[in-house]
Amino acid sequence: MGLIKFKPTTPTRRFGSVSDFADITADRPYRPLTEALRKHGGRNAHGHMTMRRRGRGHKQRYRIIDFRRNRFGVPAKVLTVEYDPNRTARIALIEYQDGIKSYILCPDGLKVGETVMSGAEAEVKLGNHLPLKSIPEGTPIHNIELRPGLGAKLVRSAGGVAQILSKENDFANVKLPSGEVRMIPSESYATVGQCSNIDNENIALGKAGRARWMGIRPASRGIAKNPVDHPMGGGEGKSKGGNHPQSPWGQKSKGLKTRKRYKFSNRFIVKDRRK
Repeated sequence: MGLIKFKPTTPTRRFGSVSDFADITADRPYRPLTEALRKHGGRNAHGHMTMRRRGRGHKQRYRIIDFRRNRFGVPAKVLTVEYDPNRTARIALIEYQDGIKSYILCPDGLKVGETVMSGAEAEVKLGNHLPLKSIPEGTPIHNIELRPGLGAKLVRSAGGVAQILSKENDFANVKLPSGEVRMIPSESYATVGQCSNIDNENIALGKAGRARWMGIRPASRGIAKNPVDHPMGGGEGKSKGGNHPQSPWGQKSKGLKTRKRYKFSNRFIVKDRRK
């Protein structure tokens, strides 16, 4: 996969870039594995806005991804590699030998026609889904379960990759993309390889309108507002805000630790990502 840069016929074309979609092999999804996706504009079930700067955007259908991949021991053939508007990574449509189809996260380098499989007896190769205890140390992995059987929760975005550093007792020490080293049960499953669409981080939108297509609304800076609207607002001329950087409700935004000091999962963090 690569990026396309255009001739600078407009300011947008000058600075924007798009994926070349060279890895895509289908122009529309497999309809039975999709469902309607309703827009909520950042509001919860009570109508309260819980996520600011969200709204509108292009209409999409949700692709139902199999994050558990619990059909163990049944080989599956890769039918297509597809674009998913709901995530940064590519997805792959696979068909098991008994005819059942499902979507999985596509690892980088997985090709149409290849065979993938899940289970402890599966070979350690690209796209296969195995428990951490069956994967050698140093192997790149993604799509990782935090608790066995609950489906993958970690390392699912474009270009994401983790690595098994060591194995101790019933846990494996896994280095995550953030730099954090975390203990994960050895019975938890993960997919071999790096998540696809590695160049996604290098894409430049080029214009505000392209962000609106993605459902991202404009964001005004706090220091550009009035004191009644934001604690950093006001001042004569162009000021520096007068207060420590914070949210409209006073939550400090630089350096304040918000994680609970005695959170249960703290015991599983071997190395903090900030150190």
